[in-house]
Amino acid sequence: MRQRSVLKLDPAQVKQARALARTAGRPVVNLAKRHTTVSVERATLRLAGLSGADHELVPWVNHLVDAVRAQTGLGYGVSLPVWDALRRGVAPDLATLAQKAAGGAVDFRIPEGKEAATAGKAARSAVARGIRTIDAQRARRDKLIARHGDPKQKPWIYLIVATGDIYEDIPQAQAAAREGADIIAVIRSTGQSLLDFVPEGATREGYAGTYATQENFRLMRAALDETSKELGRYIRLTNYASGLCMPEIATLAGLERLDMMLNDSMYGILFRDINPIRTFVDQRFSRQIHARAGIIINTGEDNYLTTADAVEAAHTVTVSQLLNEYFAKEAGLHDWQLGLGHAFEINPDVPDSFRLELAHALLARTLFPKAPLKWMPPTKHMTGDIFRGYLLDGFFNLVGAMTGQGILLVGMMTEAVVTPWISDRDLALQNVRYVLNAAGGLTEDFHPPRDGFIQTRAREVLGESIGLLERIVGDSDRASGPPLLAAIADGTFGAMKRPPTKGKGLDGVVAKGPGYLNPATDLLEEGSTR
Repeated sequence: MRQRSVLKLDPAQVKQARALARTAGRPVVNLAKRHTTVSVERATLRLAGLSGADHELVPWVNHLVDAVRAQTGLGYGVSLPVWDALRRGVAPDLATLAQKAAGGAVDFRIPEGKEAATAGKAARSAVARGIRTIDAQRARRDKLIARHGDPKQKPWIYLIVATGDIYEDIPQAQAAAREGADIIAVIRSTGQSLLDFVPEGATREGYAGTYATQENFRLMRAALDETSKELGRYIRLTNYASGLCMPEIATLAGLERLDMMLNDSMYGILFRDINPIRTFVDQRFSRQIHARAGIIINTGEDNYLTTADAVEAAHTVTVSQLLNEYFAKEAGLHDWQLGLGHAFEINPDVPDSFRLELAHALLARTLFPKAPLKWMPPTKHMTGDIFRGYLLDGFFNLVGAMTGQGILLVGMMTEAVVTPWISDRDLALQNVRYVLNAAGGLTEDFHPPRDGFIQTRAREVLGESIGLLERIVGDSDRASGPPLLAAIADGTFGAMKRPPTKGKGLDGVVAKGPGYLNPATDLLEEGSTR
């Protein structure tokens, strides 16, 4: 059933908000287009088939990019010097070239003229094979959905698995699917977002999560395919394309047919202190991969409300959603791929907190009617009282049902107490199933009065969002770079101040030279397969 708009927003204001987001975001996109990063270049090599690591588990893509950078710089990208070396017979293939480069046995150069054209053509042919693999995986997903079917209800039920051991995650994920979960999210090991390399192989030693690796992706996807067949509905798999290896993890997700990826334009900046320029360059490439792979992104606006007050900062969530929408669509994503985030994080002691949550959720649903919004459960004000927490999660589930959210993350009554037991997940899923079964049709009955509390609050937040965007755009004369970067530096979002000249990964950002070549971005932007 299609969600009908029950909020009466001024169409001119909605149009103005999107125009301001576009104005704020465009200079950042232009900045991203002028730069590359070590992770973008490594992702290009992964598309060309380079994988594996040395005996110390340093990936070969890292060795090869580092060797090229040390000799020629990355202003031209890695493709020209790498495929020039292959053309000259330095090594028979990428893997051997990377091994020789790691030992200092390769002299890289930037070819010119016909030699550059030949190297560029060979690079494009190799990278295109990876793009075609992503295309084939997308087609495979479509076939499996047609065969097994989608969940019968909306919102889809999203549940996190996080043991640290992929071989423990698999049976827990399969059990969760049998209990009603539609989406399994394998949360990453703590701190992986700050690693400037992607670990290799199946892993069993993650902390509070499991490492995102290509082999772990493959193992979990294969297991959930078995469960999809058993249950007669396609079970989706989620992981995290964020941090210093965002482009690479997005690429591996496309190659292994993941269905959703956490991918927010500002999360890494604000909450992991990753350099803003590095983040925006990497997120643009990663979203181009997601667009090609048919992956739904999940953004992270819910995190703002863990560091800022959920009522006072409600408009910053809306502004971030509008910016995420602009960045995503510029990179080629469609409305059905925009799992824009928001959360049930208002202090329950605040008078009318439930009505305020309804207003904020309805505002997001009305602004983005075609997007599969991701509705996040309470975490900040969970106290350890599991009975109170279970009730709060029930209220959260009720808002999700009443406002027609697209993706509902299952809240845990043991939030802030322990890592959930399987029994906790079972009880939480019972809570979700009860609310959706009992109240899933409330979307057609729920019509708050035009000038009542809920409608008025939603219009107020939209007005504050426009005001903030106007202030960001209005700073263009005073800002030395994109005004959005100045706003991030001033602590506008999540109360975190992150200047563009600082942060982790800045040394991995490189300005493109006039002869820069990256066949991956060319193929993605052209929509080509060869």
